[in-house]
Amino acid sequence: MNILEKTKEYLSGVGAEAKRVTWPGKKELWESTLVVISFIFILAATTLVCDKVIEGFLKIVHAGA
Repeated sequence: MNILEKTKEYLSGVGAEAKRVTWPGKKELWESTLVVISFIFILAATTLVCDKVIEGFLKIVHAGA
């Protein structure tokens, strides 16, 4: 089997899989988007708090040195 036949077979399989995909509706997509955005904000806030705690610790250590 040469490369062209393998490529054609692969793309045929990809097309068959794409036909079986069930895409989310607008409501489900919107809800999922809100979950992702909310998680990003929570993660950003957590990172900010951790950064400020570490920064404060380093200032204390540096001032004592």
